[in-house]
Amino acid sequence: ASEIRSGRNAWQSPNLLWDHYGFVLGQGKQLATAAQEGNAGAEMARKQLSAFRGRIDALAKRHPQSIGLAAIRLFYETSEHVRLLLTPMAEELLRMPGANLAFRLAGQAEAIVAEPWVQSETGTDDDVPPAEGNDQNFLCLVTGEVGPMARIHPKVAGVTDKPAALVAANTLENPSFSSYGKSQAFNSPVSAKATAKYSTALRHLLSKDSHNRFRVGESIAVFWADGPAPLLDGEFNLADFLGENRDDPNRGVLAVAALYRALQSGQLPVGERETRFFVLGLAPNAARISVRFWLRSTVAELAPRIRQHFDDLRLKPQFESDPQAPSLFRLLSSLGLKGKVDNVPPRLAGEWMRAILEGLPHPALLLNAAVIRCKAERDVSYLRAAILKAWLNRDHRRRHPHLPTDHAYFTEELDMEQTDPPYRLGRLFAVLERIQQRAQPGINATIRDRYYGAASTTPVAVFTTLLRLKNAHLKKLTDGETAYFERLLGEVFGSLELPKLADFPRQLSLPEQGRFAIGYYHQRQSFFKRKEDDTQPKEE
Repeated sequence: ASEIRSGRNAWQSPNLLWDHYGFVLGQGKQLATAAQEGNAGAEMARKQLSAFRGRIDALAKRHPQSIGLAAIRLFYETSEHVRLLLTPMAEELLRMPGANLAFRLAGQAEAIVAEPWVQSETGTDDDVPPAEGNDQNFLCLVTGEVGPMARIHPKVAGVTDKPAALVAANTLENPSFSSYGKSQAFNSPVSAKATAKYSTALRHLLSKDSHNRFRVGESIAVFWADGPAPLLDGEFNLADFLGENRDDPNRGVLAVAALYRALQSGQLPVGERETRFFVLGLAPNAARISVRFWLRSTVAELAPRIRQHFDDLRLKPQFESDPQAPSLFRLLSSLGLKGKVDNVPPRLAGEWMRAILEGLPHPALLLNAAVIRCKAERDVSYLRAAILKAWLNRDHRRRHPHLPTDHAYFTEELDMEQTDPPYRLGRLFAVLERIQQRAQPGINATIRDRYYGAASTTPVAVFTTLLRLKNAHLKKLTDGETAYFERLLGEVFGSLELPKLADFPRQLSLPEQGRFAIGYYHQRQSFFKRKEDDTQPKEE
């Protein structure tokens, strides 16, 4: 990628071993003659060529063993070489104003600029030299080998708005970043060879044509395997399971269905079970790229974790259009103000992805975001209820390690045997709202719009008022409806022998508010459940 240069003195910043023909050949724009372009244009071209050659000469002093640099210097020693080269190329270059040129040795496939040692020389020759005590050879933190290190790491595009470096330290302007007096990247030495390899691989994985990446919020994940892994990197890959495919919204559902079939039928070959799978989570951090998480696992370990993620989310949908296998993007959107991912806490996406891929409990920030959004909008939507169910089930298994990994403390639909008090309170609130709706059809604002936040936080201060209102509402219903709701309320409260809701708590904690929301969602959805056989006579 081209180094950024602008301003009146841009000619002082030539690119390394490649640039347009003003720098490489000393020719002005459109290959114009000095008379056509003017003395100023010709003088600028000469300055550009001088700066370009000066940088090559300085580079040759640091790398005297390079055959390519020696050949380039020999090329410039005779100006006749430039004229002989320019003559056959002039007509072609005229069609491409400002075309870039590079050098390649005869008999070699790649240009000299593509050689690994060049990748470590992206800085200018005016860079501050290594601090005292910085030797030429360092122990590479990646390979463990001793050799030349990369002073400045290449910038990578695709994570931040502008290309940024994964390894960088602003030690020139802020000496406090110089650990033990080491400037630039000398405080985190990585060999030039390793730098060239990781930056090339990362550029490929982050390219627009890559299928091995997906973005969730500000975080972006790249993934790959060191062998055949059709289950996670074949017809469907990790991006189909967790990402959002706007061109084919049903692709995620198909991918999850294929994953379930493969795991249930045992179609995963033995040789592919131990294939190593790698996932790298990246996020912007000022002018740099930060690593959110780094996962190394096998296909046999990772596939059940992804299935567990969707098992925890499974919930009876609110509408027919609700996604059966929602992507992380949709789930995060339900937690943001106005349904925008940009309004979600920045670190949430990365922490959530890590919890899914490593089979860990969900972050506490996820519960907090879901509960707050339910109270702010005074509604428990399908996606938020699915998030709360997943969080609560994982937290329950964390607190009870003896339980199997597929144990679900909260089920997909209404659980009438669930005795958890906050869950019962949520059910009670849904029943009271339903009674009001039946007594006052078409009402604009129900008790949910006025009391949901307070009922889910301080039940004792609200439910006494709601129960008094309930008595007034029941008087407006028919005898059959009144009997039905009285039986339902009795089931929620329980019996004297086994009370399910003995008292109203003074205050509910954050996890208890999540259970309240699940109970409310389950009970409300049960009112709209279709009968299995519509031909049977319905009771009033």
